[in-house]
Amino acid sequence: LLHCRGFCTALDQHHRGEDRALFPAIEAAHPELAPVLRALTEDHAMIDVLLTALAAAAEGGVPPEDLERHLDGVGAIMENHFAFEERQLLGVLEALALDADPRDVLGRL
Repeated sequence: LLHCRGFCTALDQHHRGEDRALFPAIEAAHPELAPVLRALTEDHAMIDVLLTALAAAAEGGVPPEDLERHLDGVGAIMENHFAFEERQLLGVLEALALDADPRDVLGRL
């Protein structure tokens, strides 16, 4: 669970960095992507709720099968989120020139 907690913290910081710095930079350069960026930001909020529930379950000493259900939910959302993000933004990200510290944009991994 320690590794899970570390991953969840890193993922949260990564999403906060995207929402705070990366997505505004993309939207400034590509306003047509605003709906995509909103959907990704909404995903981040949903993932945050799932990670909070996972942490509460882990700290509450729930049975392993309950933890597994939480992990499966997070995993399913993350797979869809990453696939959508790559389909919609990969080309833009490859060409985007950001004048920012990568740790501020992507979180400390």
